[in-house]
Amino acid sequence: MTTPGFRPTHVVPGQGMPAWDAPDPARPTVPLDPLLPVQLMERRGDWAYVLCANGWSAWVDGRHLVAVPQDPPAPDSPLTRAADPRPLLARADETLARYRAAVEELAGGGLDGEAFRGRTRGLRIGVVVDGEHMWLYDAQHGRWVYADGTRLNTYATDDGPQADGPQAGGHAPTQVVTRDGP
Repeated sequence: MTTPGFRPTHVVPGQGMPAWDAPDPARPTVPLDPLLPVQLMERRGDWAYVLCANGWSAWVDGRHLVAVPQDPPAPDSPLTRAADPRPLLARADETLARYRAAVEELAGGGLDGEAFRGRTRGLRIGVVVDGEHMWLYDAQHGRWVYADGTRLNTYATDDGPQADGPQAGGHAPTQVVTRDGP
């Protein structure tokens, strides 16, 4: 049963996701079911406080929530762009070119094993293309993103959620505000 006035902003990823009573990894609770509709209520760094369609609420790693498409813009609204996958593809291209050049030098005898390790140290790239679907590793932000040709969404991250707040030198928590208030 859906809570009255509930309007989902996200859904839980297809594999489900862990949840916590508080934005503290030491306080886990029951995991959320796959594709459960949720409404984002608050953010604290990577943590997201969500209200679930079944009336439950919990803290989750907000980077893994899948956004529900917004209503289409009104005809007189300005056009907006989704995150563009091209810069990330260009970085993957550059990284692959640097690795390929090091391999060519190693194979041609211009580098020894130690020099090859030095030349390739720190290079990280990941690309999976399956028809229209693509997963890219964003080494700059330590995450995998999913692209469907129109937008990027975070798919997985290297580390767990972090609490950023004024006491940690970060920003104050974000609060979702609707026409009816917070």
